[in-house]
This record gives sequence, C-alpha cells and structure tokens, in this order.
Amino acid sequence: MLISSEKEMERAEHPVDVVEQLAATNDWSFDRDDEDEISISVAGSWTDYHIAFTWLADLETLHVSCAFDLKAPERRRADVAALITAINEQLWVGHFDIWPGEGVVMHRHGLLLAGGAQPSGQQCAALLDNALKTCERYYQAFQFVLWAGKSAKEALETATFETKGEA
Repeated sequence: MLISSEKEMERAEHPVDVVEQLAATNDWSFDRDDEDEISISVAGSWTDYHIAFTWLADLETLHVSCAFDLKAPERRRADVAALITAINEQLWVGHFDIWPGEGVVMHRHGLLLAGGAQPSGQQCAALLDNALKTCERYYQAFQFVLWAGKSAKEALETATFETKGEA
C-alpha cells in the first residue's frame, strides 16, 4: 500500500546548508560540488573518515554515509559481510553496509524530514557524531577480519572487549 502525500513543501533553508554551517563552525575540511551533497573529512582515533551528507528530495531525507579507508578484497567480502551482519544486530541507529563495486565499508543513516521539516544544527551534529562513534567503535573489528584473518565473532568480541575495575 502506498500512502500519497502532498508535493514537497518549500523549505526555508536547504538541509545541506545546515550541514555546511556545521562543518565551517568546526573547521572541518569540506567540499560541496552539488547543491544536494557535501563531503566532509574528519580525523578519528583510528583513521580519517569521509562523511557525505546527501539531500534526497524525493524521500525528504538527509542521508549520511561515513566511510573509512578500508576496502575488502573480493576473497574476504563474505567474512566482512558476516561481521557487518553481527554488528548491525547490535545497532539501534544506522547500519553498516559494503559498497559492492569497490568493497568500501561505510556506516549509513537518514534523517526523515517529511512535510517540510527543517533539520537543526544539533540534529545534523548528532547524525555525524553517531556515525563517527559507531565507526570508531567497530573499526578494529574490520581490521581483525581483514588483516588478522579472524572470524566475525572473534573480531567483534576482541574489538568490543571492555575492561572493568583496576589492576
């Protein structure tokens, strides 16, 4: 069943403009070649992250993807896919995906802005912060699978191991 809605309402400000203001305020390197997309580079603890915010007008959604310099070779993609499935089962917001052509791993999420809703700087910052924190939390698990030959379960257990107390 499809639910019809009225034509997209006029917006006071383009959603990607809000993200551009956020990037400028934080002195992040960014590139905006298109009205509907902005690319931002942010340094993390483990690697640099490449974040793209894309306005999808037909869906009235601000999509964010966060990729890192980690490409899964064809022979390891099944193991990476198993890890992605295991990680996604733990996530409440967003999900990991693998770009089939290049084997690039990324975290993706969208902010639905139906009916002309405007995103706030705080919402965009929260989207970006969640993507970065999630990538930082699981980056090592991807490394363990790709470079140490660990299974998805072993990699996830090792990467998310938390110590308690003091020695």
